[in-house]
Amino acid sequence: MLWTKELSYSVLVVDSITLITGLPANLLALYTFIRKVKKRATPLDVLLLSLTISDLLFLLFLPLRIKEAANMKWTLSFFLCPLSGFIYFSTIHNSTLLLTAISVERYLGVAFPIKYKLKRNPRYAFIASVMFWVLSMGHCSIVYVVEYHKHSNNTLKDLSNRTSCYKEFTKEQLDLLLPVRFELFIVLFCIPFLICCFCYINFIIILSRLPNFNPQKRYRAIGLALVTLLVFIVCFIPFNVSHVVGFVGWYSPPWRVYTVLPSTFNACLDPFIFYFSSSAVRETFHHIIQQFLNWLHRSFGQKCNCLQLGRSMGYDERTQSSNDTI
Repeated sequence: MLWTKELSYSVLVVDSITLITGLPANLLALYTFIRKVKKRATPLDVLLLSLTISDLLFLLFLPLRIKEAANMKWTLSFFLCPLSGFIYFSTIHNSTLLLTAISVERYLGVAFPIKYKLKRNPRYAFIASVMFWVLSMGHCSIVYVVEYHKHSNNTLKDLSNRTSCYKEFTKEQLDLLLPVRFELFIVLFCIPFLICCFCYINFIIILSRLPNFNPQKRYRAIGLALVTLLVFIVCFIPFNVSHVVGFVGWYSPPWRVYTVLPSTFNACLDPFIFYFSSSAVRETFHHIIQQFLNWLHRSFGQKCNCLQLGRSMGYDERTQSSNDTI
């Protein structure tokens, strides 16, 4: 798959928007969750903190993709190519697992409130997060296997001189890659997505049947469920469908590079999940907005007052001059 101007512009626009909007939002969430975990950690806080770290790691390597798209070829060290691909795909699949764990935590909290509260322990969430990181990185290590795979036509020296990064594959490489992609679809997308749908559909049903539940909290909880399902549908389904199509046809679809673009948006959509999930994030966000509005009032309010005062003084002088003339 060679770079085209259309693909280059698409990657530049999507990745730049994701980086500009996702980085400050996730840094804000990281600051909030670290403070929250230090004071009193809950399983949800641990899962959200892990998701934030995953997004920030993703955003940290995003400039490498932006540079590749700008040059329309890979010009950096070959060492960074499999590393960036490994981090990129690992964090995408790690996000699906963490979002699923958050849906399970929310569902258990409303379906079995008493039993779950007694057994609720942030240590379990920490263990689950570590398992998710190991599972996603273990599967995505195929990036290194494929990129360093020695076959009949290329040597390691030839690989280091390539101008594309994880886009063109030989038959030997596809024989290794395609079955793993299909497994990624089953294990790291299909199963988590079905679990997530089950949890949030029942979550919404249970909340809608509670008569005395706070309406504002109900709407916020339903918003969390809908945003999470939207992230799965918009960000992850196109990318994973390409795995199935490639496995059935036994080739790497040329349009697959475009399905990666919605997955990139995941890093700037996750903060909406943080907002609906955590009161600490909402408080921090509202505090920053209030500080910003206060700054605007101090900066521009004083200028407006001075301008208004100047106009008033000018009017008084003109009035006094008219009175003197009279």
